[in-house]
Amino acid sequence: MDKKKKVLIVGNSAKEYALVKKFKNYDCDIFVLSGNSAISELAECVDIREENVQEILEYVLENAIDLTIVTSEVAIKNNIAELFQTNNQLIFCPTAQSAQFTLSRSAGKRFLYKLRIPTPRFGIFDKLPLAIDYLKNAPMPQVIRADENSNSADRLVCTTFAASKTFVEDLFNKDENKVVLEDYVYGHEFTIYVVTDGYSALHLATVANYKFAEDGDGGILTSGVGAYTPDYKISSDIENSVMQNVVERVLASLQRKETPYLGVLGIDCVLTTDGNFVTLDFKPFLSDHDAEAVLNLVDENLLTLFEACAVGSFADDYEKIDVSDNSSVSCVISSRKKGEIIKGLELVESDITHFATTKNKYFEYETVEGKTLVLTKTAKTLSRARKHLYEDVELISFSGKKCRNDICEKVEKF
Repeated sequence: MDKKKKVLIVGNSAKEYALVKKFKNYDCDIFVLSGNSAISELAECVDIREENVQEILEYVLENAIDLTIVTSEVAIKNNIAELFQTNNQLIFCPTAQSAQFTLSRSAGKRFLYKLRIPTPRFGIFDKLPLAIDYLKNAPMPQVIRADENSNSADRLVCTTFAASKTFVEDLFNKDENKVVLEDYVYGHEFTIYVVTDGYSALHLATVANYKFAEDGDGGILTSGVGAYTPDYKISSDIENSVMQNVVERVLASLQRKETPYLGVLGIDCVLTTDGNFVTLDFKPFLSDHDAEAVLNLVDENLLTLFEACAVGSFADDYEKIDVSDNSSVSCVISSRKKGEIIKGLELVESDITHFATTKNKYFEYETVEGKTLVLTKTAKTLSRARKHLYEDVELISFSGKKCRNDICEKVEKF
């Protein structure tokens, strides 16, 4: 009888929680570094900081880990992939050099410009006066973001010069050394995810994203508060165009630099009113708000898929990634403050993904400030999934609960 494989997942948020749940369907032992209180109820958590990549390598060697899956941007930036590859350890994630365009917004924008991939007009500035001069003549709204910080407090859509100027000043006052200014593009936001070994890529999912905090795309711009997949608004022609004109060109460019990108790659796009699309950004794995929605539809064994990428047999072993014909809808539930008791979880039938909730001495889950839970419902149709999802959202209660109520709102035919 073959012994169980040991898998280490490096990360500590909702997407890691969802990934652990998925991998519990496979015949493997799961370890998570550094994990969190909620993840520790599903898998063994390892108390090593994600930036300490040498310590992570030592843990992997000492514990005979078969495959390491890195979703943590911190670990990727600290070049865990190159360290593991040098020491002949299987790892599923890109190197720091190959992933730079996904970790830095300015690098991503320059990469898109260099490859002549359509993207909104942008400016990159490391000096406040130059940024303000640019804004004086820039069309509004402007999307203003710090270069590398993924905190939602460091991004904003500004509709006036005065608001733009104030926000840029705030970013530089917080010791940001670079900001990215971009024309806001009206349309439908979506993300295409692919799995790649750096040479070939296969489509994993197309996801509709909700980035604004309030219903009707109001409030602040966030990293994501809801999603659904498949995205019925995106035709197969658009998907094929993204694969050919973005993914293939990106991978080919990185191959020429001898820095192939291995892992999951997300391409954030906007479908514009004229039926075309522009590319906004890239991400080095699934997002917290859409991970469960995507993973719920994957029929393929991800352990063997990721392993094939790491050992170099991906192109020979796979022609497509098997996914179900079901639909998934996700909604992020946030809290205005930490420590509120969450009620109703035992009544919910939707899948629950935790960010970093903790249990008190009475074994009751308590909120964190900000994003606390992701509820995901999977069904035969989007309309049915949405209906049951929001029935479950209503069952969960705590003081200061906040979520969008219009995710996947107009899906009667799907």
